[in-house]
Amino acid sequence: MNLKDIQKYSRNFKEHYLQYIMLFLGIDLISQFIVIPIFRYLTTYILQAGAIPFVSYQNVMTIITTHTMVFMALIIELILLMVIIYAEFACLLIGIRDISLNKFNIRTNIKQTIITCKKVRPSSLALLIAYFIFIIPFADIIYRTPLLSKIQIPEFILDYMTRNGILITILIVFYLTVGVLGMRLILTLPIMIFDNKKTWSAMKESWNKTANFGWCKLLIKLVILLVMTMLLLIGFYCSLYILQLVWDVFPGKLPEILAVVNLTTIQLVSELILIWSSVVAFLILFKFVDLNDNQVTSAPKPQAITIGVIIIGGLLIGAAITTNILYLNGKDSKAPIVVSHRGVSNENGVQNTIPALKKTAKMKPDYVEIDLHETRDKQFIVLHDENLKKLTGINKTPSQLTLKQLTKLTARENGHAAKLASFDQYLREAEKLHQKLLIEIKTTPNDSKKMLERFNKKYGKVIIKNHYKVQSLDYRVIEGLHEINPRLDVMYIQPYNFTYPKSNANGYSMEYSTLNSDFIWQSHLNHHPVYAWTVNDANLMKKLMFDHVDGVITDDLPEVKTAIEDFQNNSTYANRILNYILVLPTYSNLEV
Repeated sequence: MNLKDIQKYSRNFKEHYLQYIMLFLGIDLISQFIVIPIFRYLTTYILQAGAIPFVSYQNVMTIITTHTMVFMALIIELILLMVIIYAEFACLLIGIRDISLNKFNIRTNIKQTIITCKKVRPSSLALLIAYFIFIIPFADIIYRTPLLSKIQIPEFILDYMTRNGILITILIVFYLTVGVLGMRLILTLPIMIFDNKKTWSAMKESWNKTANFGWCKLLIKLVILLVMTMLLLIGFYCSLYILQLVWDVFPGKLPEILAVVNLTTIQLVSELILIWSSVVAFLILFKFVDLNDNQVTSAPKPQAITIGVIIIGGLLIGAAITTNILYLNGKDSKAPIVVSHRGVSNENGVQNTIPALKKTAKMKPDYVEIDLHETRDKQFIVLHDENLKKLTGINKTPSQLTLKQLTKLTARENGHAAKLASFDQYLREAEKLHQKLLIEIKTTPNDSKKMLERFNKKYGKVIIKNHYKVQSLDYRVIEGLHEINPRLDVMYIQPYNFTYPKSNANGYSMEYSTLNSDFIWQSHLNHHPVYAWTVNDANLMKKLMFDHVDGVITDDLPEVKTAIEDFQNNSTYANRILNYILVLPTYSNLEV
């Protein structure tokens, strides 16, 4: 029965594939090149107008209490974004319904989308936001749109949540709960759009329609569809990779020309398969709702549809071919700087200690990243955590002990033991080893007011002389050091890609899961480097190189270095295509 449904809807897709392609690619283009850039620039402008360089957990309350107009503007922007996401879904759902019924008309689609959006009430927005959270796990299976794909949980939060049994249990329960709720409420959007119901009423109806484990049957169909999609993609990728292996044997320019054709074909067919799977998934959902298809519309014009597909497809193919030529020629595959995270690699010692530094320096990282905390006597200890309990067993903070007391403590981690090091001790050893440092300044409410002045006075000249870099998650450090000593190379750590890079920082260090080529490109326009953290996977490393990242912070130096070498030196076109396949974005293969 499940396969029969997929076969039936696949035939429908085959009959109207040009209209489906135009609908999806049209929405993709509008989102990628109009909506997303406008919202990013708007957010950046609002923050600049309020003299606010960033938004993070550190300054949210300050924005709310002292920058009320900025806070209100950001709230309005969030509401507009939710409405546009809803409009995108409405346009998609109405379009798929009308195409499947052979009555698609662009003007009618736009008109019905506007009518649907007008019915969204302010009282429904909170429920709508909650609903979008529930369906995020299904964003790449069913509700696949450029805007929703931008909403994701940063990997460092997931990494933190998987560090002990209790947090892992909480995370598993959370995902299971959200997954079940998402399936029970998965029909909400179609019901709202087709039956003209308010959010709460639509959610209740979706809940009722998926009762008695009806959601399980629906889930099985979607899982079968997902598996079929993955098998199609894998089979297609393997066949073209093998074909390119054969083509690489030919002499002259022919392998390069065929490689461009091959890679562009991979992108086009991949997008076509993903559109097919999305259409079939929506049509499966439509079985559970009243399509309300009584509207009178004019018949679609095949010639207009064909012209539309040719124009949209031509733009995307042209951009893809240009990007593919640059990528396959390897002109932009500059090796990024490699940074050892907390001075260790593959758990070869206790983080931020001198014995670990000695071992790690032998692997020749470009930089070793360390963390500093201010002590009670206003000195600096090399330590990451704000509490000593995890490493030393002592339930104290660095600000509660003097430097002398701290350097007597023994830290234990991963079967290793080492004394905590003062920054002076660590600096002396790094200079002996000729090892460059990336110094992260940690801040707490207990820090002294003149901390940055003392730091610069004591270490500023040494840092500049040895070409070290400084970074911090606290923007006050970036702003303060920039004012105290503009010659220092100071990078701002961003845990989330929220706006275009605009600040006093000399560069950016960003958590990799939300970092994208757009942010990197914008930063490069201002001649600012971008580092990604924490990168421990070869395929991820290759993806970041494809996006032209300037540096990576890693816990696994050999793995990352091997990946960089493989990406640069394995010059056959077949392997470059394989690298692309392994790291290509899950959302859109034609995204450039």
